[in-house]
Amino acid sequence: MRLRIFVEPQQGASYDTQLAVAKAAEDLGFDAFFRSDHFVKMGDVTGEPGPTDSWITLGAIARETSRIRLGTLVTAATFRYPGPLAIAVAQVDQMSGGRVDLGLGTGWFEEEHTAYGIPFPSLGERFARLEEQLEIVTGLWRTPPGETYSFSGEHYSLSDSPALPKPVRPDGPPIIIGGTGAQRTPRLATRFADEYNVPFNQVKETGEAFERVRAAVSRAGRTRPLTYSVAQVVCCGRDEAEVRRRADAIGRDVSELRRNGLAGAPAELVEKIGQFTELGAERAYLQVLDMHDLDHLELLASEVLTKV
Repeated sequence: MRLRIFVEPQQGASYDTQLAVAKAAEDLGFDAFFRSDHFVKMGDVTGEPGPTDSWITLGAIARETSRIRLGTLVTAATFRYPGPLAIAVAQVDQMSGGRVDLGLGTGWFEEEHTAYGIPFPSLGERFARLEEQLEIVTGLWRTPPGETYSFSGEHYSLSDSPALPKPVRPDGPPIIIGGTGAQRTPRLATRFADEYNVPFNQVKETGEAFERVRAAVSRAGRTRPLTYSVAQVVCCGRDEAEVRRRADAIGRDVSELRRNGLAGAPAELVEKIGQFTELGAERAYLQVLDMHDLDHLELLASEVLTKV
């Protein structure tokens, strides 16, 4: 099991704060630094100093790190046209030496769309746009050098695109698709994803979602390997008082976090991560909500990362 650090900067984090977490994650041996792609805070926080663009941030962090992978969980397809998105991600991939993963989803938080003038179509249309975006982004990356790429869909059309710049890998960065939808998500994961992620679900529901995707993979006759992963909010402490202090700092209840996340002493986290491993998960994204608590990362590295 590989552990990745996952942050939510829209809750209130400058670039410098994100860089500090990313560099700590690299120094401590975590596999990756991932961030959300949101423009408006959620819950009872100020959100100051305000949102930061995910791919601008990751491009800068790419130049300040050398080993960890970088990515989004997940980029909202509603925020960007697919052509410019393919350009931005390919550029960051080049800047990082090929260390980028692209998580891509429908977009779901209507308030951030209305706050910044971004259209927010129906769920059905968002899924249709996501499918076309996945087709276009991967098609642009995989177009052989010197050739052009064209696409005609219901929502997007491209004509004789030079399909540049190219990412480091000829087939492009790994694609992550997440969610627990019963039909559209398994189909899209089977067709496009290198990794399927179940975010913020309990063990039983996670296993059921994995099985739906495995069934879709089998029906489609897919032979290319698919990595399965989970995302869980994390709240670890050396004793119960430290667990409670960290839970209070993020406005969460300890008992609720134990049910719905990874909370408690290091041994409790190792045991629950083991349950996800038994389901076939190979990666766990640890959602760290207090980005100023670098001691939390040090504890996770020394007492959890080394044991999973």
